[in-house]
Amino acid sequence: MALRMWASSTANALKLSSSASKSHLLPAFSISRCFSSVLEGLKYANSHEWVKHEGSVATIGISDHAQDHLGEVVFVELPEEKSSVSKEKNFGAVESVKATSEIISPISGEVIEVNTKLADSPGLINSSPYEEGWMIKVKPNNPAELESLMGPKEYTKFCEEEDAAH
Repeated sequence: MALRMWASSTANALKLSSSASKSHLLPAFSISRCFSSVLEGLKYANSHEWVKHEGSVATIGISDHAQDHLGEVVFVELPEEKSSVSKEKNFGAVESVKATSEIISPISGEVIEVNTKLADSPGLINSSPYEEGWMIKVKPNNPAELESLMGPKEYTKFCEEEDAAH
């Protein structure tokens, strides 16, 4: 009984479903395509960073899609407070068990806060990329730069096309 419950919960977690009632031509199990979460209210860069603009502050991090492709994040390098970031320029790096990737700023501005929790817990980027895993908060120099970024629907389509091309 315990094995059946484990198998059932594992199948649910992996989004496996029995297709015994379907055509005999279908495989015994099918795997539904899981796509990383994309949140409403955020803007996204084609380099997979997100921006949440609230008043005079823009919070920046990497998307769920990006962290999923990176794998387990083990180290994060971020700029210091009061430094400047420039649109489409590197402001830090994320090191994972797979690779090291540069973090590209989607907007220009002054860094007003850095997520210091990431120094001791870089895995927050994996477990909570949009909440606890944010990277920096910026006072934008030119809020109009946000208009060049993608909304959730455009970003989802972008990721699907990018994944299909690989």
